[in-house]
Amino acid sequence: MRFAGRIFKSGKYWAIEVPILNVVTQGRTRKEAFEMIADAIELLVNKKGFKIEVFHGKGEYFEISSSNQAALSAFLLRRQRIKRGLTLAEVTKRLRAKSHNAYARYEQGKSVPTIEKFSQLLSAVSSSKEFVLIESQQD
Repeated sequence: MRFAGRIFKSGKYWAIEVPILNVVTQGRTRKEAFEMIADAIELLVNKKGFKIEVFHGKGEYFEISSSNQAALSAFLLRRQRIKRGLTLAEVTKRLRAKSHNAYARYEQGKSVPTIEKFSQLLSAVSSSKEFVLIESQQD
């Protein structure tokens, strides 16, 4: 699983973002900006050994991924839930689950959801938006 990002010149700095994760930073050079986005996500995930890999694209486009898919998907779910101001109890109710643990195990990175389950989880934490999966633009 990879998430798309955008890098662009803003004044004398390079601004860089991964919109779905709501992470934005900058660097003095394009290379530094790529290093900064990886570092920012790694620090926010705060899990020992967690590393982000950046895949450079064409123009403003790039992608990020991690070999630790559980931690990356957990981070996305947590960021989306917090962005929407939802509690674990509210997400559990939206999922029609009986226990908070049913959702929390995904947000804690203890379980990796299937694509179908991931879609359900994203809908529960972000019901006002649709998420579009696209084929990677990498060669």
